[in-house]
Amino acid sequence: MKIWDLPVRLFHWTLVVGIGFMWFSAETGGLWMDWHMRVGVFLLALVLFRIIWGFIGSDTARFSQFVRSPFQALGHLKELGGRAPAWHVGHNPLGAWMVVALLLTVLVQAVTGLFATDDIMVEGPLYALVSDAFSGRMTSLHKQVFNLLLLLVVLHVAAVLFYRFYKRTNLVRAMVTGTAEGVQGEAPTLRSGWLGLGVFLACYGVVWGTLAWLG
Repeated sequence: MKIWDLPVRLFHWTLVVGIGFMWFSAETGGLWMDWHMRVGVFLLALVLFRIIWGFIGSDTARFSQFVRSPFQALGHLKELGGRAPAWHVGHNPLGAWMVVALLLTVLVQAVTGLFATDDIMVEGPLYALVSDAFSGRMTSLHKQVFNLLLLLVVLHVAAVLFYRFYKRTNLVRAMVTGTAEGVQGEAPTLRSGWLGLGVFLACYGVVWGTLAWLG
């Protein structure tokens, strides 16, 4: 069954590469920081796209379809003991909260980076609009939130490995191909990839235009 549309899959893997690059460029510094800024703006637009897609996108992309109460998420833990493959039409209740946590964390990371500085040669695109004290707080938060983001990434990868080797459920392949075998239930309605592209380009245009106007 086809459970993931192309926009969701491209978002997922682009975010993976983007987070990896942001870590590399921040650790390397120097001229890489110019690209750190550019990719940061791109990721801000990417997260904005995913939030909007969570309301107008495919069934399995919509928050209303996969975000459940914390009690339901905790109840899902009972399903993890058995070794039978565990497929859901979309995110499972625990995975849904991981998606929300990652989106919020990357969003905060991107926004704080707009005001951050290293006090030497690198300044966020909106640094000049705020006081040194505010920029200092944003810089500190930018660094702290990245540590939280790394923790979430580790937990996410651990969960994927757990499902792959213990539950015998290949979540990676499903996120590459969009298709999962053995899923029970009604097939979701998937939206056009062209619509997703249009929404992302609009998001990038708004982010880029706003920063150019304010900066």
